Amino acid sequence: MRTWLYLLLVAVLLAAVIPMTGCGGNEANEPYKVGAIFATTGFNAPLGEPEQQTVNMMVEQINANGGINGHPIEVIAYNNESVAANCATLADKLINDDKVVAIIGPTGTGDSNAIVDTCDNAEIPLISCAAGISIITPTATNDKHWIFSTPQTTVMVVQRLYDYLNTQNISTVGIITDTAGFGADGKANLSAQASTYGITITSAQTYNTDDPGMETQLGIIRDSGAEAVICWGTNPGPAIVARNMVTLGMTIPLFCSHGIAFQSFIDLAGSAANGVIFPAGKLPIADNLTDADPQKTLLLKYRDDFNAKYGNGKANTFGGHAYDALSIVVKALENAVQESPKTINSNDDTLKAVRAKIRDYIEGNINSIGFPATGGFPGTGGVFNMSADNHNGLSKDCLVMVQIVNKKWTRLQ
Repeated sequence: MRTWLYLLLVAVLLAAVIPMTGCGGNEANEPYKVGAIFATTGFNAPLGEPEQQTVNMMVEQINANGGINGHPIEVIAYNNESVAANCATLADKLINDDKVVAIIGPTGTGDSNAIVDTCDNAEIPLISCAAGISIITPTATNDKHWIFSTPQTTVMVVQRLYDYLNTQNISTVGIITDTAGFGADGKANLSAQASTYGITITSAQTYNTDDPGMETQLGIIRDSGAEAVICWGTNPGPAIVARNMVTLGMTIPLFCSHGIAFQSFIDLAGSAANGVIFPAGKLPIADNLTDADPQKTLLLKYRDDFNAKYGNGKANTFGGHAYDALSIVVKALENAVQESPKTINSNDDTLKAVRAKIRDYIEGNINSIGFPATGGFPGTGGVFNMSADNHNGLSKDCLVMVQIVNKKWTRLQ
């Protein structure tokens, strides 16, 4: 009898538990899965680390506020260690093993170009956090139908810089660029657009990311008669260039790319940072924006949230690129995807359809059609107007000219 009562009790308990697990409790907690590839170690870590930190912060905030349509979001992120060759394997893992609905990143131009074909062939949206125009430029073998980017592209940054040089009557420059993807893209665009703006490049020098000094290259530029130096790269290279120019007694101005728009450039360059001028998005000078600017509220909130979590002065434009990329995916999930995460995660055909919905939403709605009140989708990098012909959606008008004065960002134009 005692055995019979025991078995009856077990059966009753099982009967009580089974219906509960079938009522959707687990389904409600199953997340939308988004992939990310960031360089959180290696030479690009000063860019990739704030990207990863931004995503971590956003996931916490989104889930604390009820998730997306009642479901949590999970970002599965991998570190490519600043090695472009690692990206293809990581992208394949995200696509085929983790079965994410979209990928944000990678951090660098070379990293992103390493997976544009992978993502196109797999028909998954890639929202790159790198600035190279080559990432979204169609080729004979890849129409970049699935590829988007959030930073201001190198083309528009060069245009904004050359516009400023024209106002200063500077017509001869020497350029020094990193041999890595971002620097190579800068060199190509500086050279291609120079004649349009009446700019003559008197000397074109390069450096490797791990070079300890650039005195030799800068000496050649000095002797070329250039009226200014343009350095295109990310830390530590530009900071070394700034210090080396002081050592060599060079008094001509140093202009840089938006690749220095974060505090570590000032920290590495020290007093040599003072006087450096560069085009950048509005984040460094957000306090100076008018209340009518559609980016101001977002920029201040992102900056203040990031600084509160990771340290005062830590927020920068590179973390902002990841903020924009994930925000775009979140908007697509909110507005274009009706399927539950459980359905998406258990059915490859549904996953494929959802990836296409996200791609189509980005192209068709991250613009003034989807966000008419602000003339486009406000992000940290600018107000985005994506289209079938423009998978970046920004223009040079989203950039301001910034000068470092007393180790602080100040707006010139």
